[in-house]
Amino acid sequence: MSRSGSPPDQRQQASEADATATTFRASEHQHIRYNPLQDEWVLVSAHRMKRPWQGQVEPPLLMTVPRHDPHNPLCPGATRANGEVNPYYDGTFLFDNDFPALQPDAPNPGPSDHPLFQAEAARGVCKVMCFHPWSDVTLPLMSVPEIRTVVDAWASVTEELGARYPWVQIFENKGAMMGCSNPHPHCQVWASSFLPDIAQREERSQRAYQSQHGEPLLMEYGRQELLRKERLVLTSEHWLVLVPFWAVWPFQTLLLPRRHVRRLPELTPAERDDLASIMKKLLTKYDNLFETSFPYSMGWHGAPTGSEAEANWDHWQLHAHYYPPLLRSATVRKFMVGYEMLAQAQRDLTPEQVRFQSTLGPWVLLLFPIFPRELNNHDPENRYNLGAAQQYPLVTLAVFITSLLVLLAFPPVFPRYSLLLFDSYHSIPPFWAASSSLIAPCSLPGCRETKDAS
Repeated sequence: MSRSGSPPDQRQQASEADATATTFRASEHQHIRYNPLQDEWVLVSAHRMKRPWQGQVEPPLLMTVPRHDPHNPLCPGATRANGEVNPYYDGTFLFDNDFPALQPDAPNPGPSDHPLFQAEAARGVCKVMCFHPWSDVTLPLMSVPEIRTVVDAWASVTEELGARYPWVQIFENKGAMMGCSNPHPHCQVWASSFLPDIAQREERSQRAYQSQHGEPLLMEYGRQELLRKERLVLTSEHWLVLVPFWAVWPFQTLLLPRRHVRRLPELTPAERDDLASIMKKLLTKYDNLFETSFPYSMGWHGAPTGSEAEANWDHWQLHAHYYPPLLRSATVRKFMVGYEMLAQAQRDLTPEQVRFQSTLGPWVLLLFPIFPRELNNHDPENRYNLGAAQQYPLVTLAVFITSLLVLLAFPPVFPRYSLLLFDSYHSIPPFWAASSSLIAPCSLPGCRETKDAS
């Protein structure tokens, strides 16, 4: 240990003095942020985005998914592992998980013989919900009415299982990167006889905030984000989507109702319609971000249910978390290891630097008549509007070549354009996908600040 006044101490004192004199910039200086919902902190190290990446790169996803596979246990008419045959469903389909993590009749482990070796009973049910009969679609490729059917099914299963269990967890793992072994669009529903750890933390935090401030934590948080606007992704009449101030994952989002709602079954028909619409827009933005079917884990959190459902849960606000793992591209992901496993969560890109936008200029719209491609034959809303230009291919080709030459000659002329332009589409044709840089952290060279929330 160094003695007082030694060179190491002097250097530390000088460094602390310099830090006090330096103007803090969240986009340049490391700091920690508090998550009031889950009572934890996250280390933000924005300066690390300038480092070269030499970590693991995932192989590109080349799998072609058939629309119907009779050997896929989630498809209509398929035989599952337990011998049951799925019906030929044409909407959502809910069934008991053939390999459940929770069972309703598990025995009680009995009293513990030492305080360091405690065990309690864990009972429940696990279900699987298919969103659609086709295996080659995902939620952003489904129509808004079809997504509305999923929302209704979520509310229904919450009400059904919530009559018996204090916690009903709806969650979706999308993509092999998130451990999803079956590409068929589906989610899981686990109902448990106990309140899971994260639910307990959110319960304590929301109850404490309501007691201290007289209003629900997430209601006030949503109002503040609407005023500040710097982390908003989407807003609608009844919902808002934002990147939380305390986000851990690079493109993490929080989906909140504007009205005070405790659970999914309490949503009005108008709120359910609007939820289906904003979910489609959000997930389309995700897919467009890196021109890939964007992987994520998501789930709903609402007030506890079961025998205590009628208790006072007014401090709770319904919300959904989206946790996507991708960081820099479709093949570079964030890993929660090392410091994050042993100390606390850490992220490089600040939530304010996340941009759901593209470097594509308006000239790319000329490609639609030249390279027509239907995004989803099933959903008429998700087709490129080819327009009258398709009737004049030679003229269109000449205009495109001229525009391309202008682009090559004067690249600075073309600004960044928000992916809001493409909200009604699933993705950008691969021809120009390589020229897309859809994340634009403003601490990086060549990036301009933008005031647009979307």
